[in-house]
Amino acid sequence: MFPTVTKTLSLQRYRITSPLVGSTSLLRSLRWYSSEKDDHDDVMTRIKMAPIKRTNEPLDKKRARLIYQSRKRGILETDLLLSGFAAKYLKKMNQEELEEYDSLLNELDWDIYYWATKNYEISPLPEKWANSKLLTQLQEFSENKEKEILSMPDLSKYQ
Repeated sequence: MFPTVTKTLSLQRYRITSPLVGSTSLLRSLRWYSSEKDDHDDVMTRIKMAPIKRTNEPLDKKRARLIYQSRKRGILETDLLLSGFAAKYLKKMNQEELEEYDSLLNELDWDIYYWATKNYEISPLPEKWANSKLLTQLQEFSENKEKEILSMPDLSKYQ
């Protein structure tokens, strides 16, 4: 069993309680950000990177890149959802839809997963995605109405 963190990570110290033995110990941690006035830890400013600006990218190169980015996210749940979605819909997307999908892939993996599964309590849906037809399509895909066992699609499925 993992220890339970009882204070936020933004503090200089936090208390760890072991559920197995009930003991408590103090651990020192480095402060994750430099603000002395506010103890609010904005995770987004620490881990989200600005996307690479791509200009005049040919459609075939863009589709190939989006296929790769859909399959290689780093979190299996998101990999499975996005790779299956891309295999089914990417080849039919127009330039505008590809741009929107590219923008979605620039979001954090867990956010995409929670938005796709409509779990807004854990990751609230930003206004930017509130009326997105693409996200609605991804949400419908993630419902898996056919009750298929999800696996990484073969590369031939993308063509």
